Amino acid sequence: MKKTILYRLPVVAYCVLVFWQSSSASPASLPTFAHADKVMHFCGYALLGALVARMLVHETLAFSRRNLMIAAVLFSTLYGVSDEFHQSFVAERSADIFDVVADGVGSVVGVVFYAWVRHSRNLRQETRNKV
Repeated sequence: MKKTILYRLPVVAYCVLVFWQSSSASPASLPTFAHADKVMHFCGYALLGALVARMLVHETLAFSRRNLMIAAVLFSTLYGVSDEFHQSFVAERSADIFDVVADGVGSVVGVVFYAWVRHSRNLRQETRNKV
């Protein structure tokens, strides 16, 4: 139960939040700067990628860490693709291939950042244990 609450629930909740947000009509306000929507896609999917990587690392799966990170990128990016498809049916919204690109790049960055933070933390712990 603890694993579900700590690792799985944040992924599900975030995916529901993204779906809910993309189900509403696009806000009428203009972006604060050029390509602000791409930056938001990048950041949002970087977070999703990190959350999925975190979840998969804590699952008892018989895959290498590298393959788990690839799976996290694939899941996050494919969720972005499905979200764009979903938006194509929402009034005042449209699907944009460049949003998918931003989602994919953000997913990669989020997963790599998570792996780097986790690796750094493990190295610090190993150093403390040796002393």
